[in-house]
Amino acid sequence: MLVLSRQRDESIIIGDNIVITVVDIRGDKVRLGIEAPKEVPVHRQEVYEAIQRENALKTNAPKDEQPAEKKS
Repeated sequence: MLVLSRQRDESIIIGDNIVITVVDIRGDKVRLGIEAPKEVPVHRQEVYEAIQRENALKTNAPKDEQPAEKKS
């Protein structure tokens, strides 16, 4: 894990197209602004884990319990 120190209004660049900026610092909370292409999903960890659990449940559900796919 890379650990960096940043002050308010300073940024970190990931790859060529993701920018993370420290927007505000209040006590033990840091607010971050994230600029990323629309095709790159950005989630808080707890939301990401909930999505993963939901997807795993859908994948492991019996065929008759899975939602029907839309046909074009």
